[in-house]
Amino acid sequence: MFANLKYHYKIPLSLILVIAVTALVVSGTLTLRAYQDAKRELVTSVLGLGKVLSRTLRPALLHDEVWQAFETVITPLDSRVERRAGERLIVVLDRRHQIYVASSPERFPMLERLAAVDAEFGELGRRIAGRGADEPFTAEETGWDYIHVVIPILAVDGARLGTLIVSSSRVLFLPQFYEALGGAAWSTLAVLLVLLPIGWYWGKRMAEPLEYLADSMTKVGREPTAVLRRGLPRGADEVGMLGAGFDKMLQELEEKKAMEEQMLASERLAAIGRLTAGISHEINNPLGGMLNAISTYKKHGSPDAMTMKTMSLLERGLLQIRETVGALLVEAKLESHALTLQDFEDARTLVAPSAQAKSARLIWSNQIDEPLPLPSTQVRQILLNLLLNAVAAVERKGRLECSISRANGSLRLSVANDGKQISRERLEHLYEPFATHEASGGGGLGLWVTYQLVQQLKGRIEADSQPSGTTFTVTLPIDT
Repeated sequence: MFANLKYHYKIPLSLILVIAVTALVVSGTLTLRAYQDAKRELVTSVLGLGKVLSRTLRPALLHDEVWQAFETVITPLDSRVERRAGERLIVVLDRRHQIYVASSPERFPMLERLAAVDAEFGELGRRIAGRGADEPFTAEETGWDYIHVVIPILAVDGARLGTLIVSSSRVLFLPQFYEALGGAAWSTLAVLLVLLPIGWYWGKRMAEPLEYLADSMTKVGREPTAVLRRGLPRGADEVGMLGAGFDKMLQELEEKKAMEEQMLASERLAAIGRLTAGISHEINNPLGGMLNAISTYKKHGSPDAMTMKTMSLLERGLLQIRETVGALLVEAKLESHALTLQDFEDARTLVAPSAQAKSARLIWSNQIDEPLPLPSTQVRQILLNLLLNAVAAVERKGRLECSISRANGSLRLSVANDGKQISRERLEHLYEPFATHEASGGGGLGLWVTYQLVQQLKGRIEADSQPSGTTFTVTLPIDT
């Protein structure tokens, strides 16, 4: 049952149990100590009384003064009530271990042996007879009603005249014991009232990181990783290490998901590329034939004005179709000259009128000051497409940023605009043919052509769209 409890309850209950057991053990130890101290004080006082009485009884035993001995043993008792209740008994034995006098004559008749009184005193008499040493001793058993202090009565020359027994009922030290027990109980209760809420609160605090981790693990795949990572426990302890491991797992899952999405997008775009290439070739064959037929008819036929106008209209339409199909057949022209600073400036010059038409501010940063071994025509086309798309996406009086740099053996082109954000769903289909979006500025084939050129140059293109704007980044490896 306890093993199935959540740590939200298990840790606080465990702390409370430890606190309660500790408090009870300490209280029990203090109670036992109080019991032993009370009994020790009783034995010490009885032993002191017995030593005084043994010296006082010596003359009465020497001269066989029974009445004097009786007066001596009843004098220390507090009252007749105490004697009648039998809380304390004083018995004097002679040399033959017979009762000489007692504080309770009706219970301890003269010349009787202790065995005739009851089992407890009978056992005490046997112990006295069996001890040869003339030293005081204490006798008690768990089931006995009294604690007995036995003191030998010796003459001046050391001869044994008799034995003094001072028996005290256990109830004599119980009030002191109960008082100590009550104090320990109240102290334990006060400690528990203070520590138990603290233990419950601290236990819940300790369980909260584990509870958050367990809850977060059940939400993996259903909630964004950024939300799950927000409240993970930190620190150098085991829980902090577990949180760090879970955070690393979430990061790897996020990277894996991004890689899978990128692979799926690449596969989808590659499939679309193969399809469009096949369709383009199939269209180009009859298209070329139709254009040749129109050209031949215009040269060698005798069309009237209306027919000529119709033929010209057909030719323009077919030419437009050929241009559109040609855009789907992107091929890198490796014979282009090396990329120079002028190529970047040409792209800037071409896009400047479009930016001025929208009163947009173009921020230009070019850190390339030497030729690069990259095909200039294709790179210039990539940069120009990105800039034109950014101009189309930017609001009036908006801001455009273009950054060109070289890092880690690659050329990095970054074009940003402060237009509307592109949705996550739209980003997944951003580079497909005829995919348009006002925030990206795509006109149908611009980004598709750009993507194909980047792939042919073995580069990478990335889009990041936030409420503050959209940024396209192209990274092209430089052959050295």
